[in-house]
Amino acid sequence: MPDDTCSPSGTSYPSDCDITQGLREKAFSRKHSDERSYLWRSCLPRAKQIKLLLLDVDGVLTDGTITYTHGGDEIKSFHTRDGLGLRLLQEAGVEVGIITARTSEAVTRRARDLSLKYVFQGSRNKIEAYDTIISELKVKPEEIAYMGDDWLDLPILTRVGFAITVADGAAEVRNVAHFITSSPGGKGAVREVCDLIIEAKDMTQTLLEKYTHP
Repeated sequence: MPDDTCSPSGTSYPSDCDITQGLREKAFSRKHSDERSYLWRSCLPRAKQIKLLLLDVDGVLTDGTITYTHGGDEIKSFHTRDGLGLRLLQEAGVEVGIITARTSEAVTRRARDLSLKYVFQGSRNKIEAYDTIISELKVKPEEIAYMGDDWLDLPILTRVGFAITVADGAAEVRNVAHFITSSPGGKGAVREVCDLIIEAKDMTQTLLEKYTHP
């Protein structure tokens, strides 16, 4: 905690005590900035009900950049912390699926690496894929979270119990989202959502112990 124990130095330069106290204040400030936001805490009741997390890819699992090689192949980059977050979420009993308008071999491989059961690519009409998944899993809208970043995601975002977007999502999407991540797409935003749902289900410590005491 910051204190007021430093005496005036008598010069225009800070004393050692002033410097030390300044460092304490910065540490104190960092500690409090790490606390969960009001928005995070307010979303815990919604997140606790979630049995299925559905994700867009471009702009959510990636930063939205699409790179083509000279051979015409498409390159996408995925964040490792998002990957671990999705594995942890599945360990917590939550199903995960992908619905994306584009088709990419990189997405197929990433989904396989993460053992995702529900992967719909080339879905310009995302509602059809959404209806197929919820029909198969027999889940209710309030038990579904969807994370998207642009207009194509609006039809699902307005139907689910927990609508999520990234920090750099389109304004129209941010307007309907219950939760907006602090990170942009492809930079750990999905991990934030995984952590939120896991915390809401009171599974954080249980999962952490599995990794710290294997």
